Amino acid sequence: MTGDRQLEICVCTYRRPQVSKTLASLFALTPPPGFAVSVLVIDNDDTPSARIGVEAMAESAPFPLRHVHCPQGNISIARNGALSHSAARYLAFIDDDEIASPEWLIHLVGAMEQEDVDVVLGPVEAVYSRTAPAWMRRTEIHSTTPVWIEGVIPTGYTGNVLIDRQGAALQNRVFDLELGQTGGEDSTFFAGVVADGGRIAFASEAVVREDVPEDRATLGWLLRRRFRMGQTHVRSISGTRRAVRQMPVTAAKALYCAGAAAVQVFSVDRRNQAILRGALHIGALAGLAGGRPLRQYAPQFTSRTHE
Repeated sequence: MTGDRQLEICVCTYRRPQVSKTLASLFALTPPPGFAVSVLVIDNDDTPSARIGVEAMAESAPFPLRHVHCPQGNISIARNGALSHSAARYLAFIDDDEIASPEWLIHLVGAMEQEDVDVVLGPVEAVYSRTAPAWMRRTEIHSTTPVWIEGVIPTGYTGNVLIDRQGAALQNRVFDLELGQTGGEDSTFFAGVVADGGRIAFASEAVVREDVPEDRATLGWLLRRRFRMGQTHVRSISGTRRAVRQMPVTAAKALYCAGAAAVQVFSVDRRNQAILRGALHIGALAGLAGGRPLRQYAPQFTSRTHE
């Protein structure tokens, strides 16, 4: 596949039957005008367990659908497999447990053309079961949108993104294999894009939705994830001196969050959000001190490792 108007949707998967629902949502997409769309499934299992199902769906797919096998159990290997196996200029990533809205690609492409950027992110909206804690449903704590710092989006995620591979900041860039079982490989990737002069925009209407399984609808799971996110964040800090300077500031933030949680002890929504922010800063402290990243997703990874 070649050409400036080629767009390939990449779905990294690992032993997840729900990928068939993801693909079905992609088949219902309205393609952006003038673009040739295709779909690439990157199978990260030790054996190509998704191949039969993908090839069966390819027979009735409205777009070309391919399966490639990139073992094993490391999401960075799968993401790098997408980069190496696709010749399309534009790559869109969606997770194998997400459902795309019908005009998802139209909104991503529209924002990229309007903003003239290298990367466009869309929102990932969490869908909770009735058994999920009420505070999670109210705060939608599992949903994902970018963070802006002084008007700039400093990093991104692969659960809902479009990249232009011709951007100078994307050249020869790959996902860090060391983070492939801990998470954070995508935030590190996009932080590098921005550090090298790339720009990221946000398309609020380019929505994908994700069911939150019961094992993730717990405060404990969220605490572990935020701790790991803090560990990953400090990888962008280069140099021992800079890291040492950051430690007092990060410690102060963690203490502030502890105080905020204590003050708001009777408001479960605000209390838990403060606790989770504190876990993020404690994870950053652990990273600054040289601690090993929390291996939250091993031995079986899940592709929801962004942020």
